[in-house]
Amino acid sequence: MKVSIMNSSSLVSKVIVVGGGIFGVSSAVHLTRLGVQTILVNDGPLASGASGRSLAWLNSSRKRSDEYHRLRMAGIDRYRTLAAKYPDVAWLRFDGGLTWDADDDANEIAAVFRYERDIGYDAQLLSADEIAAVTPGVDKRSVTPQGAVFNPGEGWVDLPSLIDILSQEFLERGGTLVTDAGLAMVMVENGRATGVTLASGITFEADAVLLATGANVPGTAAETGHFIPDGTPIALLVRTKPTQLPLRAVLNTPRVAIRPTPTGALVLDSAWSEEEVIVRPGGIYKVKDSTVARLLEEASKVLDGNPKLELDTYFVGPKPIPGDGEPVFGQLNDIARYYIAFSHSGATLGLIAGELLAGEIASGQLNPLLETFRPGRFG
Repeated sequence: MKVSIMNSSSLVSKVIVVGGGIFGVSSAVHLTRLGVQTILVNDGPLASGASGRSLAWLNSSRKRSDEYHRLRMAGIDRYRTLAAKYPDVAWLRFDGGLTWDADDDANEIAAVFRYERDIGYDAQLLSADEIAAVTPGVDKRSVTPQGAVFNPGEGWVDLPSLIDILSQEFLERGGTLVTDAGLAMVMVENGRATGVTLASGITFEADAVLLATGANVPGTAAETGHFIPDGTPIALLVRTKPTQLPLRAVLNTPRVAIRPTPTGALVLDSAWSEEEVIVRPGGIYKVKDSTVARLLEEASKVLDGNPKLELDTYFVGPKPIPGDGEPVFGQLNDIARYYIAFSHSGATLGLIAGELLAGEIASGQLNPLLETFRPGRFG
């Protein structure tokens, strides 16, 4: 177990955050900005879970509830602020997103464009021939006749890079970081969270606990009698070797999603490749070589020049998704000071969720932006 400790000042209360992904690290650093003594605990290294294998597309495209759209737009706004602070970094880019659907009766591109335009979300409906003048790197032959929607305000982030930056600030502000700690059990006494016990037996007491352990949140909450519906699949993210391609936008296409990376490589995922992951007892996953090869082929088909893409590595594991598709943020119903964070859109919501949760934990005041996403909605 690795422990790093810095001094803390201006203590308001003491909080333990469990989970070293983007929700946990963002919440922890926001708590320290508020002067709260904070301990961040993770079972392994930081960013070793879903945040390390995320497409990390910053967007609020297509249709969703008004409340969810509003929260995602606030999330993108915080990344804009971050981009202004770090204007030249390679791990955060706003070069747009390009989406098209399959050529079948389920194609919604025209309706999506009208919807996005009507709610003020920056969108352009492009024919295949118009794409090259707007965003480079796409093989126009792969775009279906209904065209594509380009959202110039979208972007992407490399979450491990961001988590590294935030964790450095966390330590500089006096936070305590405990990694490789194994399973952490939240302690509950007299109807409130009082701290955590690590696998080693070490106990940390606190005034409040935030559980941000990704796909493990529903199971842990269930141990306290709280039901959080879980739609988590086992996801596959493939990373290619670095390329010299001109692609800048995130592509979301019928057979593959593609995002650039800081190194010039591409990361790829899809719904169909998730379904081909073999899940064995004990949480062991097997990915077929043929699945990876087909994903690389599908990516090549949508890229200009149809380049031969080579595999660098791949990542496989749970992709946290609540059963109703909406985020779950806030205090559990009948356990005081026991907070959870569980959502699919970790990248887009990472900064804003950490900010709002930290504010609620430190002040006890509920933020209206989180009102419809509280765990109490499940009864």
